[in-house]
Amino acid sequence: MQKKLITQVKLQIMAGKATPTPPIGPALGQHGVNIMDFCNQFNNQTKDKGDLIYPVVIDIYEDRSFKFIIKTPPAAILIKKELNIEKGSKESLKEKVGKLTKEQLRRIAEIKLPDLNTNDIEKAQKIIAGTARNMGVTIED
Repeated sequence: MQKKLITQVKLQIMAGKATPTPPIGPALGQHGVNIMDFCNQFNNQTKDKGDLIYPVVIDIYEDRSFKFIIKTPPAAILIKKELNIEKGSKESLKEKVGKLTKEQLRRIAEIKLPDLNTNDIEKAQKIIAGTARNMGVTIED
């Protein structure tokens, strides 16, 4: 018999650093989920993924069990890591904060590809380039 899904919780958590403190504790605790069980499973699956933030979608069932899917890090975080910058520009049209080479753009697009709505690496690069432009990052030709 199929378990009944009662809710889906979406969080963004630093790889290997899930703890029962907010936002995880309150988000899962209100549904009766074993918070430490989730934290341990998440940390085990992400302990070798560095210091990136990962979106996670947690399905919670009526028997208080759960399963979760870890997505790829947001494009903006990958761009910031690639360029070693703290944050994007407040005024992306006037103030530029960095330059991405075509190789860097392709590398980021390849990481993000599973979560984008395309299977074409060229289209994925355009999506990432759009995010970069909004952050005040230029793309080298």
